[in-house]
Formats: sequence, C-alpha cells, structure tokens
Amino acid sequence: MTTLCANSTIYSLNNYISLHPKNISVFNFMPPIKRNYVYSPSAIRCSNIQLSDPNYVTIFDTTLRDGEQAPGASMTIKQKMDIASQLAKLGVDVIEVGFPAASQAEFDLVKLVAQKIGNNIDEEGYVPMICGLARSTKEDIDKAWESLKYAKKPMIHMFIATSDIHMKYKLNMNREEVVERARSMVAYARSLGFKHGRFSLEDATRSDKEFVYHNIGEVIKAGATCICVADTVGCNLPNEFAQLIADIKTNTLGIQNVILAVHCHNDLGLATANTLVGICVGVRQVDVTINGIGERAGNASLEEIVMAIKYRGEEALGDVYTGINTKHIFTTSKMVEEYSGLKLQPHKAIVGANAFTHESGIHQDGILKNKGTYEFISPEDVGFIRASEHDGIRLGKLSGRHALKIKMLELGYNFEEKQLEDLFWRFKSMTGRKN
Repeated sequence: MTTLCANSTIYSLNNYISLHPKNISVFNFMPPIKRNYVYSPSAIRCSNIQLSDPNYVTIFDTTLRDGEQAPGASMTIKQKMDIASQLAKLGVDVIEVGFPAASQAEFDLVKLVAQKIGNNIDEEGYVPMICGLARSTKEDIDKAWESLKYAKKPMIHMFIATSDIHMKYKLNMNREEVVERARSMVAYARSLGFKHGRFSLEDATRSDKEFVYHNIGEVIKAGATCICVADTVGCNLPNEFAQLIADIKTNTLGIQNVILAVHCHNDLGLATANTLVGICVGVRQVDVTINGIGERAGNASLEEIVMAIKYRGEEALGDVYTGINTKHIFTTSKMVEEYSGLKLQPHKAIVGANAFTHESGIHQDGILKNKGTYEFISPEDVGFIRASEHDGIRLGKLSGRHALKIKMLELGYNFEEKQLEDLFWRFKSMTGRKN
C-alpha cells in the first residue's frame, strides 16, 4: 500500500510518488526520501506562483475576504489596510483582499491595497501577490482587473460551483453550461492581462469526481495557472480529502503544469488536518486565515498550518517549508482579534491565552526543570514574549509546591521548607473553594 505523506517528498504528476487511487492510507508512512536542492527562499517568494523549489508551500491568506465573511467580523478600511500591511510583514505569498464587485467600498479597498502594498518591494525582493475574488462573469472579472491592475503581481481568483446541489439550486445550470462558463471566463481574464489566474471549484468535495477532472482540465487549457479544490462545507475526513487530491493528480490532464491549492472549512473541526494531508499529497498552495476566522466554523488557521510545517515539515510532511516570518504571528493574531471583534477561545492552538500557560502541578514541575518537557513549540518562535521567566506558570487548585515556591520567590519571599509546606496547604484550601 502506497502512503501519502510522512517522510516522502511529493512532486508534480511526472515525478511524485505514485498513488494507487483505491489503496491510500494517511496512517502508514514511508521511510524518508532525501533530495538535495540549492534554492533561495527570497527568490522563491518573490516569484510567488512560480515554484522553483517543489518543497515550498505558498501561503494564500484570505483573512480580509473569507475571514471577514464570519458573522460579526466587519472591519473598517483603515483596519483592513493595517491588517494587509501586517500580513506583508508576516511574509504571506498572496493576500486575498476582497471581492471587488461586491460594493464600491470593496472595490476601493482592493485598489488601495494593490497600489500601496502590492508595490512595496522589500530589500530581499519580496512583494506579496494581491488577489481579488470574482464569480465567473465578465462583470466581476472586469471589476477585478480594474482594481488589481495596479499591483506588481495581481491575481484573480475565479470560482464556480461543481456539486449537483449547487448547480441545481444555486446556479440553475447543467454540467455542460458550468464547464463552458468556467472555460470562457478563465480565457477572458487572461485576455485582460491577468498572468496569474486561479480557479476554484466550489463544493468540490461533494462533486462527481469525473466531472471535477474534466472541469479542471478545461480551465487549465483555457489558461488557469492555479487550481483550488474547496471543501466548502467542511464535510470531508482527512482520508477522503487526501484521496480526492490524489485522484485529481492522477486523472486530470495538465495538472502537473499548474499549482494545486486547497481551501478547507472547519465545520467538522478538520480544516487544518485536511490542509496538511493535502500538502502530503502534493498541494503547494494553502488557503488560510489568521485565527482561523471565516464562514460558519471558519477556515484553516494560518498559525496552525505554518507552525505544523515549521516544526514537522522536514520529518513528517515531505521536507516542505514556507516563507513566513513566524515571529510576527502573535502580533498579527492580536490585531485580527481586536479589529474583527471575534474573541479567541483560551485553548486556541498557538495563539490562545492558554497556549503557553501551565496550571497543573506535574506540568509546572516539568516546565520549571526544562521548558521542552511540555512546550513542544517555543512561544518566542511566534512572537509571544513573557513578562518574566516564569510568566507561563499560573497558580490554581492543581498547582504544586514547586510552582508556589517559584512564585513566592518572584514576590521576594524565601520560605523555609516547613513554612512553605504550611503555606502550600493553606493555598490549596483556598483554591479548592468555588465562589
């Protein structure tokens, strides 16, 4: 049985590890396959969609578009500009700013970001690609071009639904009409001047696979440079999603000539997992949002995907990496939380209030002896700076003597053992009460 990820490097259709479409397991791993490449990360990031290194994963951030679609997440133009600037500082490859045809305000924002941030090239040659969403209509594509053409690297993101339920009830179109619309609109976008045309299959995970292969093949022939497979309602389990991506790579003509992307929603809490298994099977562009915000239960979280790649990319994900400066993650997260009004759950991975906080006595004792015992991820790596050495120790009813002693020393009290023992039990008595 051929496996999907672990320590194998996945490539385009001509040279990636072959996958038997009926016998895939994401739980059986192959030994590492090492390949040596000489590359310049800044050159790769500057080229964005041109992947000179097959191990590079492009980060497509849609916080300002899909993220703002979360109920209650409306932000002002100034706030969005601040976030766009912070995303550029973070080093995302593509900033999807919005939907230019939705309103004049949305059009103006996309244009402003294209002009200001889309031309701000740093000393390493990096400039983010600026993207706008468009339905597969000439009107939407015209609006996208008029707003995005000012950017150094403009990208249009077109989409159309391919599931039977969407085609019947939302589009009122048959399969032939959907394919023709998709093909003709990709060609139209190219004719306007878009060099980077990304096309998404909305609700792809509930679509007929043969229709998906055919549709993708046609838009590739029409000039699409990136194909995005969307788990729009977040219904897939990781093994199903991996199988779909593998089947697309095996059965779609021309797929080796484009970047393959995924857009995963979190309705079953699996957006991050599905995105990561996509990477295992050869996906090299991932849609993410800061804090995982977005429609309904949200999207795949940038901080979770990026840190999974940073800490496990080499040994478990085929030696992949990103161009993200992870030290800006915490600041960016706090900015999005404040501006969107969507408060983080305390136990949110990477950026939640409890992510680097310890109250259990066993854990506290380990942390005080060696932080690596219970902190797999270093808080400094995501830009989380503790006020003091032991700031992550929180005293509570499950805390132990070691933590109490350290906290007392921080306050200037050096108790003898018997005094500390008496204090500890008085402390436990107090914390055991529930007001």
